[in-house]
Amino acid sequence: MLKVYGLPNCDSCRSARKALQAADIAHEFIDLRTRPPDTDTLAHWLTELGEQALVNRRSTTWRGLDEATRNRPAAQLLAAEPTLIKRPVLTDGKRVHCGGREPDWLAFAQPR
Repeated sequence: MLKVYGLPNCDSCRSARKALQAADIAHEFIDLRTRPPDTDTLAHWLTELGEQALVNRRSTTWRGLDEATRNRPAAQLLAAEPTLIKRPVLTDGKRVHCGGREPDWLAFAQPR
């Protein structure tokens, strides 16, 4: 089953969930604050997407970090601050997609 990681109050996450529901695509929503991804999952995401795509450097959380924290390895940083993950993250267990707009989410959700 498709999993959508995000935050309940994030506009992009709400839009993704709404688009998937409208297209009748089954998915599970996972709140990054209450159920952050484990280190293996983060490592997989970073391998698939890269640090530039996955770390949200435009967020309020990022702006509140000191330079030493910002310079930590991405896996450690995202494990400690899961709200820094660019949202939404869609995964089928193997493939991973983050960010984007409705056409991107719907295209990703199609079986391969």
